[in-house]
Amino acid sequence: MLVGREEMKSLGVFGIFIEAHKIISSSRKIFNLINLFFILPLSVIFLADIEVSDYLLAKIINNKNNLVETRIHTPKYNKIAHLLLSEYAAFLLLKAAYFLLTLVFSLLSTSAVVYTIARIHTGQEVTFSKVLRVVPKVWKRLILTFFTVISVFVAYNISAALLLISWIAFMGTWNIGSLIFFFLIVFYVAGLVYMSIVWQLANTVSVLEDSYGFEAMKRSRQLLKGKVRVTVFIFLVLVFFHIVVRGAFQWLMVHGLPDMVSRVAYAIFCLCLHATLVLYGHVFHTIIYLVCKSYHNENVDNLALSGHLEAYSDHQEYVPLKGQEDVEPGKLMV
Repeated sequence: MLVGREEMKSLGVFGIFIEAHKIISSSRKIFNLINLFFILPLSVIFLADIEVSDYLLAKIINNKNNLVETRIHTPKYNKIAHLLLSEYAAFLLLKAAYFLLTLVFSLLSTSAVVYTIARIHTGQEVTFSKVLRVVPKVWKRLILTFFTVISVFVAYNISAALLLISWIAFMGTWNIGSLIFFFLIVFYVAGLVYMSIVWQLANTVSVLEDSYGFEAMKRSRQLLKGKVRVTVFIFLVLVFFHIVVRGAFQWLMVHGLPDMVSRVAYAIFCLCLHATLVLYGHVFHTIIYLVCKSYHNENVDNLALSGHLEAYSDHQEYVPLKGQEDVEPGKLMV
């Protein structure tokens, strides 16, 4: 559909939700394939990690209790200690595999959705075979942006930890110190949320423009100006529903529903719900990019974006977009 520049510029939370639903509904076949090959495996990994982690943690806690009640240096103690060490190693390996697989499928699904919406935006034909050819190329740029963001998050958390240690050392447990400490925690969480939305928009920038890494983050911060509240609200809504899905699965699937048929049916329901949530999240982020561009009068020139996408799909030389240099006022096709 065609969305005028002024209409796109003024899109709020509900407008973005509606446009996301229209996009997915109008191209249901391609999004179903993306869901099946990229997002559904991500959801399987997410839900499987919950159950396997709960199982391993239960065994670890049980063996730790047995170890405490067993006399030291006895054969039984050594056996339990060895078993506990093996379980800790298995748990760490599980988390490492979970992190790696989640990273891979998250970036693959991000690049697939962003590329697909960009082709829909320019009115180009989009097929799943083209998506499969493009995703590995776009993925390389996203991985560089990811490691850049991780370095920023690490630096941010180290700085916050040093500030916390200094605060405790100098202020102790004074009432006034506790109050200020509470506000510091609020600012810390706000900083994490802001960096998260910068990262999400930077992923889209890495696919559709010539920026990646620190440049993509800088570009993302520029685009977010004036649209931070809308973006934060959508981010918090997505986080809330992710927590709801995780909590519901953990409570009813892992700790309840003794009947196997009911457990399988409920697992499938949670799987579909999580996959849908991830898909809509990717679409939201791409629409937010277009809204931010429009808000700053940087409507993407369809011809320039078309050449950029064809360079990905047809093995041509990479033709990057340059932000304001490749834009012109007009209408956006979404």
